[in-house]
Amino acid sequence: MNFVSAIIRKAELFDINQMTELLKELFCLEKDFTFNKIKQQQGLFMMLEDNEKRCIMVAVSEKKIIGMCSAQLLVSTAEGGIVALIEDMIVTKLYQGQGIGEKLLLSMEEWVYKKKAKRMQLLADKNNIKGLDFYKKQKWVITQLICLHKKQ
Repeated sequence: MNFVSAIIRKAELFDINQMTELLKELFCLEKDFTFNKIKQQQGLFMMLEDNEKRCIMVAVSEKKIIGMCSAQLLVSTAEGGIVALIEDMIVTKLYQGQGIGEKLLLSMEEWVYKKKAKRMQLLADKNNIKGLDFYKKQKWVITQLICLHKKQ
């Protein structure tokens, strides 16, 4: 495996096409989501429109986006303040195991805590053992909560 260096930066509108490809790869791992290019691009655009309450970080190597992570700020009554929902965490398969995911999460943590958030939370597919192991190594803790959702 050849190790690459990656620059972590905030995503820009011109990154949407490459980020969409990463979401396609991510959604192949997650049984609850179906890839729809138009919906994913619309969601990315909405995320990038509001950089006060939302953020997408990307990992870039040789002008190619090889990883991404997004966050949105929410109000938690349990915490009595702001928390962040982390989503869309992926490093493309070819570049996994090189510390890029850790750098993405750390850069997102920095953004989240600058926003005075009291906690970060994320959802992960229960069958994505590799992803769950990654989060465990990053000191994320599994809670007693489960996710439920209902579509309109």
